[in-house]
Amino acid sequence: QVHLVESGGGLVQAGGSLRLTCITSERINSINNMKWYRQAPGKQREWVAAISSGGTTNYADSVKGRFTISRDDAKNTAFLQMNSLKPEDTAVYYCVAHFGPFDYWGQGTQVTVSS
Repeated sequence: QVHLVESGGGLVQAGGSLRLTCITSERINSINNMKWYRQAPGKQREWVAAISSGGTTNYADSVKGRFTISRDDAKNTAFLQMNSLKPEDTAVYYCVAHFGPFDYWGQGTQVTVSS
């Protein structure tokens, strides 16, 4: 089982930046994919970004060009750098590790963007 702990959320004005951090209990270079999802109030959970063990990245169209996913294998940590934040980015953000046949979820971190 993989345990994930997210941090870095908070309140920021529109146009600002935040960096989310996800620390894994498992060696991150043994994890197939690290992903970020988000869920806004009253909305379905939405995939945001992913990074493979080889470093290939993918992004949802809504965040492309503004968000950057990365990983530091030495620290078993994944990051989500979020720039040019918009009020519609307000959500609880979840880190997800695809390890073996399972997805493991963190507890989430709240991001609130004020207009």
